[in-house]
Amino acid sequence: MAKTKQLSVSVDNKPGAVAEIVRTLGNAKVNILALAGWSEGPAGTVQVIVEDSRRAKKALDDARIAYQEQPIDQIEIANKPGALAKTLDQLAGKGVNLSMIYATTTKGGKKAVAVYAVAAEAAKAATA
Repeated sequence: MAKTKQLSVSVDNKPGAVAEIVRTLGNAKVNILALAGWSEGPAGTVQVIVEDSRRAKKALDDARIAYQEQPIDQIEIANKPGALAKTLDQLAGKGVNLSMIYATTTKGGKKAVAVYAVAAEAAKAATA
């Protein structure tokens, strides 16, 4: 399990909102490793994991794009039926309460990657 950071950007739900973020990062030569986004009514959220978070934050700051940084965990699992359920059962057995999760792989790929954040109260308890 690898610890990393995720940048979350609140956006207006309009054409080009996500493009502005990824263009800003691309122009700064920041490689995006994962991206998730959704909208709810007039607003939305875009979450990105990047190779170089320092460079990404500078690019977003320079473009005056507000973001929040969130610690997340990344885990590689086998790309086969039931593998994600087994991993999540193991986390639940340890008392880990997830506040967010997404996962992806490629067709025919041997590995998948799941990205998740632990609920704030659980994270505090783990460090107490």
